[in-house]
Amino acid sequence: MKRLFLSLSALLVLTAADLSAATPCGAKPSESTISYLVTQARGLKSDVLRLALDAAACASDKGLLKRRDLLTVIDYSIPSTEPRLFVFDLEKRELLYRELVAHGKNSGGNIPTVFSNRHGSLATSLGLFVTADTYFGSNGYSLRLRGLERGVNDNAWDRAIVMHGANYVSSLAIRAFGRLGRSWGCPAVRAEVSKKLINTIRGGSPIFAYYPDRNWLSASQFLPKAKTRIASAAGGK
Repeated sequence: MKRLFLSLSALLVLTAADLSAATPCGAKPSESTISYLVTQARGLKSDVLRLALDAAACASDKGLLKRRDLLTVIDYSIPSTEPRLFVFDLEKRELLYRELVAHGKNSGGNIPTVFSNRHGSLATSLGLFVTADTYFGSNGYSLRLRGLERGVNDNAWDRAIVMHGANYVSSLAIRAFGRLGRSWGCPAVRAEVSKKLINTIRGGSPIFAYYPDRNWLSASQFLPKAKTRIASAAGGK
């Protein structure tokens, strides 16, 4: 009887551990919320927003976010000539910004295909970031970003990957080059909107930088459910 009791106890412990490991990281976003937000954000795929919400919820559960009211999504699978940065107020279920954003010069032309966490790469990094403090630097008013994903974007701070305004993010640049100008890896935005945008998202809100990179999606600690969504996110609605 004692042996049976111990066996049952071990089984219960194992089952609890298995259930804990299988528990989704972060609360599942409602489909009605996703649909409502995507309707406002022309060009953004619902599956990409779902991944961003999942990642932000996971980071929030881990205590990595100071602000849960905002979410910034950058979809680098969208050409640089189109708005691909979206800022949402999750509490009000409202799109605040739909903006152009540049990528790194060594990431590619109009649509980036190369991403790097390496120092000196002059390339964009993917993954989940959290906004930090602001400062005035060589690019003017700028927002420091902390990369949360080891081996993917965790060198962002030391690489000085920041959000800032730039004249090469403009309709004039698009007309001249057929694409936006490119940064040294920073998500540069239009100079006219940079200060207001930065002040909106500063202080601990998440930024989710997306591209349908299977290696990142399947390995990200913030996207435990991504494996089942890779195909749909790559060619989703």
